[in-house]
Amino acid sequence: MREAARLAERSGVFASVACDGKSVTCRARAAAAPASYRLSWDAGTLWVSLVMADRWLSESIEADLMHTGDHIEDLVEEELVDLGVNVGRLPVEHFRSDDLLFTFRSPVPTPPGEDWAPVAGGCLLAYEACFRNLGDMSATEKDG
Repeated sequence: MREAARLAERSGVFASVACDGKSVTCRARAAAAPASYRLSWDAGTLWVSLVMADRWLSESIEADLMHTGDHIEDLVEEELVDLGVNVGRLPVEHFRSDDLLFTFRSPVPTPPGEDWAPVAGGCLLAYEACFRNLGDMSATEKDG
């Protein structure tokens, strides 16, 4: 996880990056409400996610997707390709978690015995690049 956190820090696209050794949390730079990109394990699967407590921010992303007709999986895949992360199309789940956070998340392919940190870091950067352009994820940049 620490190597994925270093990749996130070097990118310069996040407001802050924190790693506790088991997960990475990166605060979105310019969202209209607090939001974080994360890498974390759940039931043996590594997930990349975007989480926010603000329903309005989550709905702004959904509205953009509805109005453009874009599929979030396609947008994430385009960013992965641009970053040279060859993992194919990732499924994207969208739900409200048990801790009441609106969550978009995808499983990160982690082949056993291989160094998955570059893939995990790439998935984190692809999520940021994709979601930064949706809804009010870059509201303060647009407004200010």
